[in-house]
Amino acid sequence: MTTGDGWQIVQFVLRILLAIVFIGMGINHFRPKAARIMAKMIPPFLRFEGVFRPAVLVAFTGVCEVAGGVGLLIPATQLAAGILLAVFLVCVFPANAYAAAHPEVFRSLSIPLVPRLIAQVVGIVLCVVAVV
Repeated sequence: MTTGDGWQIVQFVLRILLAIVFIGMGINHFRPKAARIMAKMIPPFLRFEGVFRPAVLVAFTGVCEVAGGVGLLIPATQLAAGILLAVFLVCVFPANAYAAAHPEVFRSLSIPLVPRLIAQVVGIVLCVVAVV
């Protein structure tokens, strides 16, 4: 086994683990109780009526997570999926920051801001490392 082979194995395992996490979290967006809580996590400056109302955004982000997770498992879409999931993590950070600022409302979902930011950065790096 060469170093390149070892790296490919690491990336393969990482893609599988990330796919499991993203698909699982994406599916969670469609559980009614979880979806209601996630809709409340959307900060006021991102709350709109109509097509972009919080419930629709929660469903959309769930679809993004499932699609990205599946995309990590398909060789032809792995690169795009990894990059788009990294972008996705940046896009959802305002909701996580809002939850961090309101622990009285979000309880266990309210991870303090600095650890949440670190986790987001680690997630972004893992998404990219898994595909490049």
